[in-house]
Amino acid sequence: MQDAFGGIVNLVLIVLFLVIVEGILGMTVNYTKAFKMKNIVLSAVEQYEASACFESNNLDTACLKKISEDAESIGYSPSNLRCPRNYESKEGLFCYKQMEVDNSSSRKQTYYRVITQVDVHIPIVREIMSLEFFQVKGDTRMIDISNK
Repeated sequence: MQDAFGGIVNLVLIVLFLVIVEGILGMTVNYTKAFKMKNIVLSAVEQYEASACFESNNLDTACLKKISEDAESIGYSPSNLRCPRNYESKEGLFCYKQMEVDNSSSRKQTYYRVITQVDVHIPIVREIMSLEFFQVKGDTRMIDISNK
């Protein structure tokens, strides 16, 4: 009888190990997607110099189309995007915040801080998705907005 319980314990340990390894590999893949998405958003905002990327009323701009198409091509679609306070969500794909630069010159400059989220489909971990550990942050270069 003891041998039967020993076999069950070994089987449970092996299954538990495989679940943990699979979870780590899945987390790595999803973190890579979030990192790529951050880079996609930053490069699109810099390419279009933020013009029409963040208009709240128009979702049919070239900038947002490019971001949406690239997100679809890498398979990025977070199920529950939670933006921190003072950040806005765009199409449920990323969060952003415009950061004003205070300088003494007449040129008005700004940059954007972008946050993407790692998407995890594990029920217990999904509840703690608002932690910063599961978010990838990045900033654009300075954008001159004095002429706009």
